[in-house]
Amino acid sequence: MRRGGPRSSGRWLVATAFLLPAVVLLGALVVYPICYSLVRSFVSDDGGGFAGFDNYRELFTDDGIRTALRNNVFWVVAAPAVATALGLVFAVLTERIRWGTAFKLVLFMPMAISMLAAGIIFRLVYDQDPDRGVANAVWVGVHDTFAESSAFPKAHPGRDSPLREAGGGAFVTREPVRAGEPVVLPLVGVAPDAMPGDARAARAAGADPARVTGTTWQDFTRGRGVGTLGGVDGGEFGYPGMRIEAVRGDGSVVARTTAAADGTFVLPAAADGTHLRLPADNFREPYRGVDWLGPALVTPAVIVAYVWMWAGFAMVLIAAGLASVPRELLEAARVDGATEWQVFRRITVPLLAPVLAVVLVTLMINVLKVFDLVYIIAPGSSQDDANVLALQLYRSAFSDGRPGVASAISVLLLLLVIPVMVFNIRRLRREGRR
Repeated sequence: MRRGGPRSSGRWLVATAFLLPAVVLLGALVVYPICYSLVRSFVSDDGGGFAGFDNYRELFTDDGIRTALRNNVFWVVAAPAVATALGLVFAVLTERIRWGTAFKLVLFMPMAISMLAAGIIFRLVYDQDPDRGVANAVWVGVHDTFAESSAFPKAHPGRDSPLREAGGGAFVTREPVRAGEPVVLPLVGVAPDAMPGDARAARAAGADPARVTGTTWQDFTRGRGVGTLGGVDGGEFGYPGMRIEAVRGDGSVVARTTAAADGTFVLPAAADGTHLRLPADNFREPYRGVDWLGPALVTPAVIVAYVWMWAGFAMVLIAAGLASVPRELLEAARVDGATEWQVFRRITVPLLAPVLAVVLVTLMINVLKVFDLVYIIAPGSSQDDANVLALQLYRSAFSDGRPGVASAISVLLLLLVIPVMVFNIRRLRREGRR
């Protein structure tokens, strides 16, 4: 039979006609940019001449680029591993719950959100203000459950006050107190509208010859020349819950009490002749939570956002692989006395190894080019600390005006991706031969 006749030529032409648009697009969108970036990486930033390996030398001498490279290594190690592990756990657990499909839908839903939208969401989640940021709202709520914050962080003695500083943020009376002589502990610094909700109008304490009595209150009345300094006036509020200690000269505490809603307090006769101290914890600044987007935590915080988006993707792929696992093997292991942990570790995970490798490699390639989340979530003050190679490429090209260095970074990213792609291709070929 003759080969290469008119029919074969016609088929070749048809195949070429169908492939040509794809080849042109591939060349225009992939091959040409790669070749141009490679050539541009050896040209000076002003495009005026050959720069040799100066741009590549910059990759390992510039502090910002080295930080980006170090962060990329952390991303590649942490993010794919955590997302794959969570996907594996979710895939196994959803097989055992009644509403598994709905659970998978909820976990996969973040994949429908763009990186831009996810970045904005987590920028709000990590907001430092507990009234806006969900993360700090939860953290502050837990903290305040075990360590109550003060309601008077700005309070302090005013002019001609009977109180003086005692060190460490505490205040103590200048003179010893006596039973039967009411003590006044006036403070200022708390705005009337910032007083606790249970504060009541301050009241002067009555004398008690057997005990030490007194009042602690906000010694301030709105209006010029209104009110008496050091005296309880109408419209002034007591400090409810203010802690008061009676201390001897050696610093030992003989009695403690807290002020009532109107600021009055009573101490036993043992307080006679002591000094009254307002401990520093009365004036401690309220806990404001964790600086999630500060230099120390910004990279792990962004990785959490990434895992939130991609754990659902990992779960769906692993669940598809889990559906093909022979149930007979699992049941046989259980009949032989294996625990669920042993079944999971010795049977489920080994059988899912090819799928886990696919998910892990896919996520590794993905995190090497992560850009959107870091750019949006990390504030300007800590963006240098959260820097990654893709973000540095953008900054070098468009902010710093260094296209040569940006092209060198793009080539470096390509070189980092190639080994992962080669590994994935070889693994797929091995799987195809089985």
